[in-house]
Amino acid sequence: MMMHLKFWIFILVTLAAGANASGQTAVANRAGAVPKVEDVGAGKLPAEIAPVKAPFPMPRFVKPVFPALTIKITDKGARKGTMVTKAIQAAVDEVSRNKGGTVIIPQGIWKTGRISLKNNVNLHLSEGAELHFSAEIEDYLPAVFTRNEGVELMSLGALIYANGQENIAVTGKGKLVGPPDGPVRKRIMTLDVIEKVVPSDKPVHERVYEGKDGGFIFPPMFISPINCKKVYIEGITLENTPFWNVVPVYCDNVIIRGITVRSVGIPRGDGIDIESSRNVLIEYCTLASGDDCFTIKAGRGEDGIRVNKPTENVVIRYCLAREGHGGITCGSETAGMIRNLYVHDCVFDDTDTGLRFKTRRSRAGGGDNLVYERVRMILRGDAVKFDMLGSRQYVGELADRLPARPVDKLTPAYRNITARNIIIEKARTFIDITGIPESPAANLLIENADVRVRTAFKASDAEGITIRNASIAMTDSLLHGLDIRHVLFEKVEFKTPGKRVWMDVQGENSKNIRFVDCIPAKPEDWE
Repeated sequence: MMMHLKFWIFILVTLAAGANASGQTAVANRAGAVPKVEDVGAGKLPAEIAPVKAPFPMPRFVKPVFPALTIKITDKGARKGTMVTKAIQAAVDEVSRNKGGTVIIPQGIWKTGRISLKNNVNLHLSEGAELHFSAEIEDYLPAVFTRNEGVELMSLGALIYANGQENIAVTGKGKLVGPPDGPVRKRIMTLDVIEKVVPSDKPVHERVYEGKDGGFIFPPMFISPINCKKVYIEGITLENTPFWNVVPVYCDNVIIRGITVRSVGIPRGDGIDIESSRNVLIEYCTLASGDDCFTIKAGRGEDGIRVNKPTENVVIRYCLAREGHGGITCGSETAGMIRNLYVHDCVFDDTDTGLRFKTRRSRAGGGDNLVYERVRMILRGDAVKFDMLGSRQYVGELADRLPARPVDKLTPAYRNITARNIIIEKARTFIDITGIPESPAANLLIENADVRVRTAFKASDAEGITIRNASIAMTDSLLHGLDIRHVLFEKVEFKTPGKRVWMDVQGENSKNIRFVDCIPAKPEDWE
């Protein structure tokens, strides 16, 4: 009899442990496995591109095919220890003139200035090849048409640049190394925010910043095709960028696979920025960045409204964000609208913020239909963060929450955002929302979440917020709300040290805040 009793005690304890071990198990069972660090990133890149499944129509993505023509840069006179810009460009130009093929960068260290890709050219870095880019402004002239922080102008463009080209690629297991200290890094514009320096009423071809007579330049991106179709980037490593790393602008059909970015410690050293581009697939990339890791942008303020090109139809999957300000960030340049973004099966490991939504009163546009599924986060900062006001340093008094301003063409909005089947192993705050009084963050749904944080919920100027089917282990038992309405906590278990939770709600616009089937059933002294 005693043996039977011990057996049943063992079974009950085991079942209880399985149920409580973790909401992670529950989330995994509901969602399919939420990936871990070892499941994603550049080291897991498969040979072929799997079909893309998204909650909106996407094209079929295929690897590009290039003609058989191959030219090594040494065939054009490239010699180690010398500048090989002319040899690389001559090879690119010849391959393109002859209907396409591959330009080979052989093993070794090669010094270069700006490279301009052309139609039907694959720039291939062999394993052991390193392209080291010059620190001298003269090696990136003449000025070319580009977009810097969401504003069109003429400046250095990018270390690897293309404009109006089709079927271009940068591939291989080699490495790109940005310029050392020198004019390219030191003579950048630091006077003010860009919209106060570049006049919006001046034609773009007259907005020229090429560093003449000791003047400033706008820092070049690392790789930035503009107005291109069928862009393919695979396998390469990028280090020591002077600015953002990989930045397609006004492009259609972009594939970025298996790249590695290392720019920690570099101000504005974003990993991948998709700007006013469409039909984009990013997969199996590993980014450790000096700013945001994966970033979605669509133009800035008045100039972005003039251009009016959205970023839309973007899928990011099986990627790893290491260090960086944000794992995946929308904004703060949002003028042309960011819509139809699907992020799934990704891991943010030792990143600051997880899902980050940025804009400003003066930025216009916003974001709509943004979906995140099966994401694991190990964070230093906040898991889901809306920062829609910014600071006085950049936008002056527009950063002041009150008074509410009239809604106009520069008023941005974020709406219709879904995050489901997520695991937050560590973070400061689960949900931290700073909306705009006249344009609240709207329609956020988070469901099937296992969360371990210090603080669960802080929100101002938000509406239509639903947290459903979540387990939240939190050390701070207080929830905060200011002018929030239509907020639902449904089937949420708040795991606090005292097994109680409180909610502080302020603001005359706050209303309709509900707790349904929660544990505890409602906050203390809740009416």
